[in-house]
Amino acid sequence: MRIYGNRLLKTLPGDNTRPTSAKVREALFNIWQGNLKEAHWLDLCAGNGTIGAEALCRGITYLVGIEKYPKACRIIQENWQKVASLEQEFRVLKGDVQEKIKALQGEEFHFIYFDPPYGSDLYDSILRSIVELKLLAVEGEIAVEHDPKQWNNHEIEGLELIRQKKYGNTYLTFFQTLYSNSN
Repeated sequence: MRIYGNRLLKTLPGDNTRPTSAKVREALFNIWQGNLKEAHWLDLCAGNGTIGAEALCRGITYLVGIEKYPKACRIIQENWQKVASLEQEFRVLKGDVQEKIKALQGEEFHFIYFDPPYGSDLYDSILRSIVELKLLAVEGEIAVEHDPKQWNNHEIEGLELIRQKKYGNTYLTFFQTLYSNSN
């Protein structure tokens, strides 16, 4: 798989991870492109790490990825090492996203990309955890990749739906917080 700057990344064979299509990935970065320099990014259900790798290529300074499959975590680590500069910091947390996200309390991210397995029951609980843990910076955004037939609850307490984009059968739904981190 190739990303920004024509860089080739490793991918995991099989269906344990579902890579974000190039069309959706390009659209996401077109939406967020002007705000990435020196941003902090959280990649939930990181798969092969493609989204995080692209974010590193586009200038974020800090990246955390959570992925439950050990083989995928090794590939993510390799992919991110391949594209990160010396000024960029990243880490990969291996394990269940519902457990590992708790370890991030006290951290703040400008961008959160959440792409769980379609049809999973993770959407609402993880979005509520993001709000409860105050992981999203004020004026930061969450992008949720989903199939609208399998998840369409856009009323999460503490989050405001700000835009939704459709790309074939895939939707990107964007949220901002309704809280101030100074509370």
